[in-house]
Amino acid sequence: MNKYIVGLDIGTTKIACFIGERSQNGKIRILGFGKTESVGVERGVVRNIRDTSESIRRAVSEASEMAKYDVEEVYVGIAGQHIKSRSNTGSIMIPDEHRQIEKSDVDRLIDDQYRVMLEPGEEIIHVFPQSFTVDNDKLEPEINPVGVAGKCLMANFHIVTGNAVNVRNIRDAVEEAGLKIKGVVLEPIASAYAVLDERDKNAGVALVDIGGGTTDIAIFQDGIIRHTSVLPLAGNVITNDIRESCKILKHQAESLKTKFGSCVPNLVNQDDIIAIPGIRNQPPREISVKTLAGIIKARMQLILEQVQYEIQLSGFEHQLIAGVVLTGGGAKLKNIKEFSEVTIGIDSRIGTPDEHLDQQGSITFEDLGHPMYATGIGLVIYGLLESEQQQRDQMEEKTAEGPEPVVEPEPVHEVEEEETEEKHKHKKKRDKKLVKDESKKGFADSIKDWLTDKFTEPDLGE
Repeated sequence: MNKYIVGLDIGTTKIACFIGERSQNGKIRILGFGKTESVGVERGVVRNIRDTSESIRRAVSEASEMAKYDVEEVYVGIAGQHIKSRSNTGSIMIPDEHRQIEKSDVDRLIDDQYRVMLEPGEEIIHVFPQSFTVDNDKLEPEINPVGVAGKCLMANFHIVTGNAVNVRNIRDAVEEAGLKIKGVVLEPIASAYAVLDERDKNAGVALVDIGGGTTDIAIFQDGIIRHTSVLPLAGNVITNDIRESCKILKHQAESLKTKFGSCVPNLVNQDDIIAIPGIRNQPPREISVKTLAGIIKARMQLILEQVQYEIQLSGFEHQLIAGVVLTGGGAKLKNIKEFSEVTIGIDSRIGTPDEHLDQQGSITFEDLGHPMYATGIGLVIYGLLESEQQQRDQMEEKTAEGPEPVVEPEPVHEVEEEETEEKHKHKKKRDKKLVKDESKKGFADSIKDWLTDKFTEPDLGE
């Protein structure tokens, strides 16, 4: 088993690699970090495998050098507008030899879902059980089906699928970089591990990860993931709107958005003006901060209205006690929390991964708790949990099998004893025959002596 867990976030604007482990206090210690510009990726989808693999190689090399660890396997995040979800119901019969439902029965039911009929070109990424029913009796969410007596196990499932070609492109880019994929994880699921806790998931929460190319949504309730969605609108479209409206370069528009951008024009200083250097000998351009905020508000309102629609579509709109958690690079826009609450109509907060990090043991990097790194750090947490679960399963299997019998080599003297015993039996048999023969011989000699005495005249001497 590998010493560390490696998370690789292949995003539209950046590729980030994190190397981490579990610290003694139970939190996550980040030992290595690398980030490069993402090349060859469009809205979360790998378009140019060769360019993307080179970006991956640079990010991983930087993290590997920092952690003094040779990376071989990685957990990779996946997103993109090709991601879809569907519901399905499955059931199995429990074998007669199982008096209670066992873990192997639940695993068999889940494995069956990977064989459901899909649209051409689709591939299953995740299967999430929603509820279990035993012999037509629906179990409460807190009841584990393992250990329940019954003959028929049924469950409802939330299945996440993706375009097989796009999934293959991610695998090819990672493998061309000289790495093996340990697991592929939907990005909002990974981000949830970094910015949510069990209280959020049990109470009901909508995670909204506003990245560079996509906005990813994951809704939890009763500790179970209930709904997932990927929107093809995110930070890049805001940057493009600023560039086109202000007639400036893309990197200048990105800088304006991150440094001076706001979602609410009424909350900025109306008189603030930003001067942008002109190209070559052209005069600088002046842009009002209020105008900039108006451009950002128009696009962000469209994004959040789509988020609101997905929440309503999930059917859990009125069960999100923990509200909406905003994360990703877009969550750092000024006043986005307030704007989200007004647009979606649900309490919101900004989710950062630093609450799960061991600040003392991790590398010194002031922006490590930035929302844009939620996916990468979440992949590390996901990998650690999966590794720890595998260890527990192995221990349970060994415990169920019981201690292995100790087979001692057969001593040589035991063979000799067996041979001696055989010889003893043979000798005893032979001795019995000899006794029998001696007995027969004694009886014959006695008759001969009697006859001799009977019919032989006594010797009277001379």
